[in-house]
Amino acid sequence: MHAFAHGTTSSATVAVPPSLALPVIEDVFPRQLHPYWPKLQENTRRWLLEKRLMPADKVREYADDLRYTDLMAGYYVGAPDDVLQAIADYSAWFFVWDDRHDRDIVHGRTEDWACLRRRLHAALDSPGHHLHHPDALVAGFADSVLRLYGFLPSTWNHRFARHFHAVIEAYDREFRNRVEGRVPGVEEYLALRRLTFAHWIWTDLLEPSAGLQLPDAVRKDPAFRRPALLSQEFAAWYNDLCSLPKEIAGDEVHNLGISLVAHERMTLEEAVEEVRRRVEECITEFIEAERDALRFADELADGTVHGKELGAAVRACVGNMRNWFSTVYWFHHESGRYMVDSWDDRSTPPYVSNEAAGEK
Repeated sequence: MHAFAHGTTSSATVAVPPSLALPVIEDVFPRQLHPYWPKLQENTRRWLLEKRLMPADKVREYADDLRYTDLMAGYYVGAPDDVLQAIADYSAWFFVWDDRHDRDIVHGRTEDWACLRRRLHAALDSPGHHLHHPDALVAGFADSVLRLYGFLPSTWNHRFARHFHAVIEAYDREFRNRVEGRVPGVEEYLALRRLTFAHWIWTDLLEPSAGLQLPDAVRKDPAFRRPALLSQEFAAWYNDLCSLPKEIAGDEVHNLGISLVAHERMTLEEAVEEVRRRVEECITEFIEAERDALRFADELADGTVHGKELGAAVRACVGNMRNWFSTVYWFHHESGRYMVDSWDDRSTPPYVSNEAAGEK
């Protein structure tokens, strides 16, 4: 199945393998792209170099083809330019952190990981004190977090920090599982995945994109929370579907397909089909939940100035939840992150550095 990749690095036609094609995404979820995207890509590439988050040769050769800025520019449509830039830099950092985590596991750097974990917790609580940390990953994290903290009130910052502290701890559980070769059961994996994929972080970031912190009563209302969760579950499970060959090659134990094979006695083919079924179910359920969320937004717009602002913000957030489906879908077929068949070693991504981490 083919689709045209509008407005991204390449204007070439993208071939989607039939096993991964989702016609409903291509037909019903039109792709959006923030108009700031070309500048975004340029600035994030420069930021990766300035913060020494990737070796200069890796940035030159791989940064654009990894398409990290495409992903964010397709999600947070309507965000102010400076908000989108901060989110895109943070997202690029997140991918680099994920790669460091993987390489620390592969090379048995248990102490390095434990040290990094402690430093990230500290930087999250006081980013201003870690801007010049000798570990570039810590300093880059502090820079991106400090910028994100500048858009909304401190109550939003505290919530973001609480959510990301949980993400760091979930990465630590993944570290221990992989070191031990332990495949989590399906329900355990799904709960862990919501944290390692950072479901609530990406949902939190919808608010500065919309220019308003949402009251807890709005955020936690099922009419808002359900489509938010479905958009994130789709992304996580579609990622599992697309990254399964990469993760099998790298001896990963965290993938819904791998858990289904290990604990539900499915063949690999049956597991792939089950993951795909869940992905498609997310799409169907989101379309229904989206209608409820938009009705909720209309109810919030009660004629007052505050109600009008709140309703508009919820509508903007829900619109971007929808955008998450198309941007995630195309990202997986355009990013060099998942093109394992083109790598010299299917277990070692060419865009990562295998050198020891931090100040070493």
